[in-house]
Amino acid sequence: MPLDCCHPQAAHAKLGVPDWYLSGLMLDRALDAILRRTRLDRRHDIPYLAGYSRDGKTIYIDRHLPRLFTLRGRSVAVDRYLVLHETVEKTLIDEVGLHYQHAHQIALRAEEAAVLADRIPWGAYDRFMQRFIKSIGDERLTRVPDDLDLKPYRDEHDAELVRRMKRAVAKGRLPSPSLRPMPRMVAALHR
Repeated sequence: MPLDCCHPQAAHAKLGVPDWYLSGLMLDRALDAILRRTRLDRRHDIPYLAGYSRDGKTIYIDRHLPRLFTLRGRSVAVDRYLVLHETVEKTLIDEVGLHYQHAHQIALRAEEAAVLADRIPWGAYDRFMQRFIKSIGDERLTRVPDDLDLKPYRDEHDAELVRRMKRAVAKGRLPSPSLRPMPRMVAALHR
């Protein structure tokens, strides 16, 4: 079997550089492959902007996060970067056995690499995300998916958040008082 047919779902062309070079094109291809294998759901309220189902097949992005932000007249779609982050994080936790915070830090670097590969300054992207982490964290959650993986919240020892999210799933909404993000978790999200 020729080497160029090992991935039948994707057409491959030689890049003209060794495969160990940093390549935005290869990162883009990898991200497209991830997007083909996961389902994106933007119908729910997700603490800290994004999460994943227990089986890892669905990536959840909070329904209030805008799909685009504008940077110097250019519209930038954000979903693909969050999908990459959540997929990498979930895989490292489930398949490698990493603790949430370690997996999160690696996933954050992958997200940053994808943002930079698209010639988007990380600072601009991060500032946009930070605005919505706060506003989403401060509101009442009313739609929590019943299969949201709670491991990241448990690993952060946020027992109150986990308890309230479980009640929300059981009732279909989160009871008052409003949920406020833990400062160390919010800060860790986009370091």
